[in-house]
Amino acid sequence: MQMIIVDDEAHWADNLSMNKPWHTLGIEQVHKAYSAQEALRIIETHPIDIVISDVLMPEMTGIELIGEIRERDKNIKCIILSGHSDFEYAKEALRHQAVDYLLKPPTDEELLGAVQSAVEQLKTEWESVSSNERTQFTLRENLPLLRGQLLLSAFRGERLPEEEWTRKLETYGLPIRDGECALLLVRMEDEFVQYRNNGRQLLEYAIINIAEEIFGELSHVWGVKEEHGYLAFLLQFKDSVQDAGKEVLLEKLAMQLQSKVKQYLKGAVSIVTTEQFRFPSELSKRYRHALAYFRQIVGDEREFIMRAGDLESSLSHGALDAIHTPPGLNNLLEAGRWDAAELKLHDIFAELDEKWSESWEHCLETGSIIVSTYAHFAHRNGHTLAGLLGDEMEAVQNGEAFSSIGKLRSWSLEGLGKLKEGTSNDVKDIRSVYVKKIQEFVQANLHHDVSLRALADHVNLHPTHLSKLYKIETGEGVSEYVSRLRLETACHKLKTTDRKVYEISADIGYLDPAYFIKVFKRQFGVTPQEYRERN
Repeated sequence: MQMIIVDDEAHWADNLSMNKPWHTLGIEQVHKAYSAQEALRIIETHPIDIVISDVLMPEMTGIELIGEIRERDKNIKCIILSGHSDFEYAKEALRHQAVDYLLKPPTDEELLGAVQSAVEQLKTEWESVSSNERTQFTLRENLPLLRGQLLLSAFRGERLPEEEWTRKLETYGLPIRDGECALLLVRMEDEFVQYRNNGRQLLEYAIINIAEEIFGELSHVWGVKEEHGYLAFLLQFKDSVQDAGKEVLLEKLAMQLQSKVKQYLKGAVSIVTTEQFRFPSELSKRYRHALAYFRQIVGDEREFIMRAGDLESSLSHGALDAIHTPPGLNNLLEAGRWDAAELKLHDIFAELDEKWSESWEHCLETGSIIVSTYAHFAHRNGHTLAGLLGDEMEAVQNGEAFSSIGKLRSWSLEGLGKLKEGTSNDVKDIRSVYVKKIQEFVQANLHHDVSLRALADHVNLHPTHLSKLYKIETGEGVSEYVSRLRLETACHKLKTTDRKVYEISADIGYLDPAYFIKVFKRQFGVTPQEYRERN
């Protein structure tokens, strides 16, 4: 479980987050925030289960914060801390279903007891969703089987007249209708392999039930296990959900599903989502597109959340499909994704074997693209292809490499190995590229929105993945970097310009000068004006 402690007085947030035995209650990670807005940003990008908040804070009270949280996630448990035994505050906290209302300073027994109550409530709620009794009951019913068969037939591209679709959807009690939908594919990872012959089916139903609980409040959900072993969910958002926020909302709910499965079923899942499309006419091709992302874009990665890109831009251009399907071989080479590049080659030759085994022209087309891709990659890295491949170039020059699919396969895989060996010191680390983009964006937009979500959108990564990537590469979190850069910039402006403190506050993204002064003093022990006078 994950918890966040919110208090504008830093010593409270720091002390409570670091000096209490939260791990004994099953709390794996404790975040801290010094304002309600900062807390909401963290809640947007992390699967928070419990919130402990001060009641009186600038900009937004703890009660108002609970209200904002309730609009986003009704399952998060909230605990209020207050220095005032005000009955109205306590009454409002109870109205917002707070677990407890504690007076500062709470004893360890009071605080740990309140969190323990929240943990028990969460376990009871989620275990009821994933319980064996509920999944076994669902498994015995015939209706889910009929619904699943209908969805599987749609995945396979079987077409029904419009009136037949309407009749079956109504007969099976499915609220989904002709219109905009999204598809979500879930892959159960290695932790579930041990249940292959003992209870696997119950776990799959448990995940389906958890997904229906998480997505069901805001969308109609239609789930099934498809023929490749993935759990597939067709989602149609309800009218109350605004179009502009659907993609972000879908990613957030997918992250919650991933977190709850790991927490209560002790296993990891990977998730691919699609963009909005027209149901039922576009369902089959969107389903195949999502499958392609698992097979070709993701490769050997696991426990991820990824959105399948625009369909039109990734359709094959010509008779050959696999070689034109993103990511291109050249992109995989540039990113140094050698295992994925090898997988791409295997997919290409599997298609040649299956569809074009008698066609020398298709073999020639494939070979030409692979050779030109290898040559381009070699030249981009300051080499010649002949210099990297050595004797292997002779088979290209005399045409022997194109004489059969088998010979082209052997030459391509051997050439890939030599490219990797010869350019291993030249391939750029993709993480450092992302870090550079992030830092350049922050430096140029410090006075605008540089939240984790904004940065993730800028580099087209999920916020959670971006946060992990940045931490691994630099040793500090994204928010720590932004805060550090803001304060360093403030110090520089205080020393080198005569701009007023409130102007500098706005320059570096703090809209509330009083809050900026508080943050500055907490970091340096003096106010900005005192710092300017000393320097």
